[in-house]
Amino acid sequence: ADAASVYDALFRPSDDDEHGDGKQRREVACWSHARRKYWEAALAKEPAAREALLRIQKIFSAEAECRGKRRPPSKIRTLRQAHVAPLVEDFIAFATLEYAKVEEQRGSLRSAFGYTLRQADALRAFLDDGRLRIDNNLSERELRKVVRIRDASLFAGSDEHAEAAGHILTLIASARLHDLDPECYLRELCRVLPHWPKGRYLELSPLHWR
Repeated sequence: ADAASVYDALFRPSDDDEHGDGKQRREVACWSHARRKYWEAALAKEPAAREALLRIQKIFSAEAECRGKRRPPSKIRTLRQAHVAPLVEDFIAFATLEYAKVEEQRGSLRSAFGYTLRQADALRAFLDDGRLRIDNNLSERELRKVVRIRDASLFAGSDEHAEAAGHILTLIASARLHDLDPECYLRELCRVLPHWPKGRYLELSPLHWR
């Protein structure tokens, strides 16, 4: 997640021990959101922000090398610890020094370095688990689809039409989830539906389509 305060409730321990699951939550921060702060400062022609962007680019490049070739999570973690972790620690040390220079100033540069230091532990979290990603861009892209669909649904015409559109959009998303071509899947689905027994409709779901 990014550092929006709305997410804080997700990482707080449960006050209700009786109904809690006994698990601990750990926040994993998004490096793309951290990088965005430095872009804003770089547009204001801050040399330290440009230096930060170059350092973050090296982190992303090293991460791409670690994740390549469909490596298992355990291997990704080992490679990260060797190649990405030192870059991350160097960057946080750099941010600490630079923040001390601008701490008393107001502006995008202080905001960028302050964001990094407040999120330092969460920005390190991806290093400890090869299943985690360095950013949450995948979920951000999916959220944008929801927003666009929400805006389009204002003009659906009726609740029934909006519900029908929701069903179709769900099928499209499920088809993508199961590596199906959504257009081909829906075309073939429409072809077989008139002749298909109603009691066996689950067999037509994207999960079982192949």
